[in-house]
Amino acid sequence: MIIEFDKFQGAGNDFVILDNRLEQYNSLSSTQIAFLCDRHKGIGADGLICINNNQNADFKMQYFNSDGNESTLCGNGGRCAVAFAFEKKIIGKTTVFSAVDGLHRASYVNAKEVHLEMQNVSDFKEFAGAVITDTGSPHYVSQVEDVHAIEVRKEGAAVRYSDPFMPNGINVNFVTKENPTHFQIRTYERGVENETLACGTGAVAVALAMHFKGETAGAKEVHIQALGGDLKVSFDEDQGIYSNIFLIGPAMHVFSGRIKL
Repeated sequence: MIIEFDKFQGAGNDFVILDNRLEQYNSLSSTQIAFLCDRHKGIGADGLICINNNQNADFKMQYFNSDGNESTLCGNGGRCAVAFAFEKKIIGKTTVFSAVDGLHRASYVNAKEVHLEMQNVSDFKEFAGAVITDTGSPHYVSQVEDVHAIEVRKEGAAVRYSDPFMPNGINVNFVTKENPTHFQIRTYERGVENETLACGTGAVAVALAMHFKGETAGAKEVHIQALGGDLKVSFDEDQGIYSNIFLIGPAMHVFSGRIKL
């Protein structure tokens, strides 16, 4: 099989994207997807996205982690899917697309600014000093003095595989507050089983968790500095319900190619 692909990245979170509207890639196995995402033997990516047809939206985003397994929502992947769809003229500047957690509104301003609306969030739990919430994917948010002093792969894996979060595991975010509107973040992602340069749903989880804890001084627009670049999260909040949540940041085409499986 010859696969034609595009590679996109958002704040260093990178994805192989396949135009699957003709359903020619429906038969890809988890082993093949893992190969395509392999950084040494394949194309190399944090995950793979299939752009599928959908009767109720402009397209459907189907997301697979780099381990080859279909997964929950990927925020940066969603913005990259929007940028891909815009470049391929599937959509105009605005869109509504379907993902595993429902419909999402999004807008493409340019390659440096893509807005993705997230689902409402209202469930926050405090656990061992951390905040747990679900922003399309489950996240553990731990505030630390210095994110750069953390062994993310080791400490993230310890939480991800701990008994309270098994069998499915959880994404683990470490965050350091610079000021009420600026936070540094590092994330261990399940399915990648390593630190990634950015995590969109993690950035949203951090922004909401910091507001929930009173760390944002009431600000409802938060800047998140990841290793791979900067993201912005805006939101409204009323009686503990977070709505009108937008993940904002870059989504850039890296290269296109063909690969034989």
